[in-house]
Amino acid sequence: METYDRLIGTWKVSGGTTGTITYRWMEGRRFLIQDIAMDSEHGPVKGMEVIGREMPFGAEAPSADVKSRYYGAGGETYDYVYELDGDTLTIWGGEKGSPAYYRGTFSADGDTLTGAWHYPGGGGYDSVSVRIA
Repeated sequence: METYDRLIGTWKVSGGTTGTITYRWMEGRRFLIQDIAMDSEHGPVKGMEVIGREMPFGAEAPSADVKSRYYGAGGETYDYVYELDGDTLTIWGGEKGSPAYYRGTFSADGDTLTGAWHYPGGGGYDSVSVRIA
């Protein structure tokens, strides 16, 4: 999970959604917490996400994949799988390999993440996140 340090901070997001997201470590540094305050064409997107390796009851080791669950203020929940390979962040909607995903690339200084959300049937939108704190 240490490679996910590069997400820590508050980011201003523009593109198909606008607003801020903040990543912080939960005590113990095994899980990231993401706080979301965004606006989209469908209305406000407010919630939080817990990101880390799953370790179900009775398991002897955590999962290989970094998984997450988003909890929205409207009661919705969404699951994702995160992959960080070098400067490329991929967030799969649901399971790894899903046709719904985000893929972005960090700038050389690590303070800008430029990418796009892709949805089945050709939908999606560009997204640029700039670290502001």
